[in-house]
Amino acid sequence: MKWTKKLLYAITVISTVIYLVWRTFFTIPFHTKFWVFLFAILLLLSEIISNFSAFVLIWNKRQVKEYDKPKILPEEYPDIDVLIATHNEPPDLLMKTINACTFMRYPDKNKVHIYVSDDANRPEIKELAKKYHVNYMGIADNKDAKAGNYNYTLARTHSRLIATFDADMIPYSEFLLETVPYFVQNEKEGQQEDPPKDWQPIGLVQTPQSFYNADIFQYNLFSENSIPNEQDYFSREVNVLNNAHGAAIYTGSNTVLSRAAIEAAGGFPTDTITEDFELSMRINAQGFKNISTIEPMASGLTPVDFKSVMKQRIRWARGVIQSIYNLKVPFNPDLTGAQKLIYMNSYFYWWAFPRRFLYIFAPVLYALFKIRVVDADFWVLLAIWAPSYFLVQLVLRNITGNIRTQRWGEIQETVFAPYLFFPVILESFGIKAKTFKVTNKEAKTSKKDIIYVLPYLIMWLIVLVSIIKFNYGKFGSEIMYGSVITFWLLMALINLSFAVLLCLGRPIYRRSERFSTSIDIKVSQGNNSYDLKTTNTSEEGLSFISKVPLYFPGNSTLNFTLKSKHYEAHLQGKVVRAFETRNGWMYGITLKKPDFKNDNEYLQIIHDGFNRYLPQKRDPWDTALDELMDNFDQRFNKKEVRQSFTNEFPMVQVNQRVNSKDQEFTLTTFNFETLTLAGTSFEKLPDNLSLFLAKGITLKLTANQETTSNQRQYKVDNLEELLQNKSFVKILDDWGGKQ
Repeated sequence: MKWTKKLLYAITVISTVIYLVWRTFFTIPFHTKFWVFLFAILLLLSEIISNFSAFVLIWNKRQVKEYDKPKILPEEYPDIDVLIATHNEPPDLLMKTINACTFMRYPDKNKVHIYVSDDANRPEIKELAKKYHVNYMGIADNKDAKAGNYNYTLARTHSRLIATFDADMIPYSEFLLETVPYFVQNEKEGQQEDPPKDWQPIGLVQTPQSFYNADIFQYNLFSENSIPNEQDYFSREVNVLNNAHGAAIYTGSNTVLSRAAIEAAGGFPTDTITEDFELSMRINAQGFKNISTIEPMASGLTPVDFKSVMKQRIRWARGVIQSIYNLKVPFNPDLTGAQKLIYMNSYFYWWAFPRRFLYIFAPVLYALFKIRVVDADFWVLLAIWAPSYFLVQLVLRNITGNIRTQRWGEIQETVFAPYLFFPVILESFGIKAKTFKVTNKEAKTSKKDIIYVLPYLIMWLIVLVSIIKFNYGKFGSEIMYGSVITFWLLMALINLSFAVLLCLGRPIYRRSERFSTSIDIKVSQGNNSYDLKTTNTSEEGLSFISKVPLYFPGNSTLNFTLKSKHYEAHLQGKVVRAFETRNGWMYGITLKKPDFKNDNEYLQIIHDGFNRYLPQKRDPWDTALDELMDNFDQRFNKKEVRQSFTNEFPMVQVNQRVNSKDQEFTLTTFNFETLTLAGTSFEKLPDNLSLFLAKGITLKLTANQETTSNQRQYKVDNLEELLQNKSFVKILDDWGGKQ
């Protein structure tokens, strides 16, 4: 790390410690009502915990170890059991994960043993496993949720490495090649006569959680092109920094674990609803280290409706608190001091949501009721608080890179706060939720979901009234002295505005996700075939682009051969729209259901890699205010879609003078089957005519409709003959071709 960064980090820590000492001893309003005093103490504790979390990140950043993937020989790859956990997920969803697992590359595929672990013992899932020639483990009356499911399968398998996947998590083909070498190299180092002093066996290698659909923040806030998935910050930043102390957290999927580590930890824990988080700690407590990689090696579905997202986070919050208590982490002698700090930081993270209420209402109390929960002189506050606050913001921006800003973190905390407040408090005081509930990833939005906006809307109105009342009638120095209160109120108003907009939702039109995919595609119809490139693919359709407009008869079935580096698929479909873009003519295709073999290959073409339509980094030029304005613009200032976008045939804008005997016209548009003519005189356009374009090329036309204007649409009667004429095709290319 450069000395300038070290200096910046040191100054930040020192200034923050000075601020917290000052806050503790000089700003608490001791001589006030008890509830105000209690609020002030809770606010101070919130600031201490918030800065503690920042310090842990800074500390990890300074000590983090970079892990380069080791290179090992093909014969060194060991046997590995791949476990796919399923509870009640539909077969169509599970099929994609099983399919991808069968395509994972490995030097000897006979060493890869795939198991579908079904704790519902469903016949249809057993049949699905048989269809893909993988093993099936069905459990009847499983009472220990996902942990019991895995333990049942582990007891009946034998490989020394275990890969785990959730039912909706689709591994990339390189997953095993990217993860297994860490274990092999680690074992070789441990078997040396003089192993490294800091050597520890690897317990697990966690790859980031990633998703191929936009999450609720990206989609509902119209930000799917500018901000990464909300979970990326933890998976690709925080958890990687945890490598500094071998304490990367197991997130339940996309992971390879050592069987020895699982057995030493006593198997998957069954006394918590987040068995993955607790297993991380138990593995560490047994002397193993956990590491996390940076690049996603699998993608899954993230929930898209508000209710499912909140249920998921409530389960995570309660489970983490349960696990911290189960292992008595602060007093656990088997964890290192650094590991305790990391896991306690995970515990304190869930307290960020109750804390958010304190941050919102502290300035409100003063603005509306003149109740001070921070007793400080304006200039002293500015001199001590401002340097600490802005230095922490600067350092965290550096640590988090281009994935998330602190502002987005505050927005996300604000969204979760009302619905995590009571679960976090109840679980912390021993009122447990023990039922494991699988998150519904296919839930749909409903008009009833609008009720979730109420807490945000109420708080938004309170904050707005506070801003108006606090600043009404003030001028000059009065506004300046109140600027800190106004600043925090405005921040809260912006955060709550995002929360309100998120709860307003956004219609979901697409039945399957589109993936940005540029691969070779041969398009065939009759005796004609064209070598083109796809622009995107999905499970129900695809698009390809052509430099020149192409004609495919209406409702005709087209044959497609798609070839990527590793896969080839043969499909059929129909054109549903054709439109002009800057780079060429785009054709949208709806696909017929492929046969079983081609379905496998095509699913791999779609899912073997990150969905490039979704950003992995935020746009550094976009601020939260920019996103807010853009959200308003896209939500309330909708633009009409051009009708030509939905045409089955490419609509070519020609605007060329043409002749028919002694009459002149302007050919305005041409879409193969029809064209539009505009008269250049006041004469009525004829019902039938022969239009001369060039030597040997005459269009025979029949009017489609009556008209009272000087424009008329015609059907091209001799289109099939014209398309066999190379001179006509050349004219057509000149009309609509792209360079």
